Amino acid sequence: MKIWRIVVLPALLLALGAGVAPPAQAFTAKTTLVALHKQGGFAGLADRVIVYTDGCARLSRRTGPTVDKCLTSKEMRTLRGHLKLLRLGRSEAQPQGADFIKYTIAYRGHRVSRYTLPASWSPVVRDLEKTLEKYWAPD
Repeated sequence: MKIWRIVVLPALLLALGAGVAPPAQAFTAKTTLVALHKQGGFAGLADRVIVYTDGCARLSRRTGPTVDKCLTSKEMRTLRGHLKLLRLGRSEAQPQGADFIKYTIAYRGHRVSRYTLPASWSPVVRDLEKTLEKYWAPD
């Protein structure tokens, strides 16, 4: 009887525990490559694009669902090329008025907000806006 408790009981507990454990995917943490948050204006924009290092992106707008899609290898190469030339600089003070769009880029541990796009920001913002337009679609 003691042998049964020693051999079978742990095997049974192990088998039961394996069925209860969450899938391995639930524990994989993604590393963010770049994130863009575009907000403001009279339309009340609130667009977000987060691109992860594995080439997938999380896309959301003020209205509608959050969508997870993966970029093509060409899109990732283009984005990475533009990111190499990106110079974040410093955040810009909010201008007077209500119809301004605020662009916030998070890249390499820095988060900077601007109301006017510097030359090095334009290609990155354009790439991320294209990604949002191409892959985000309300269900």
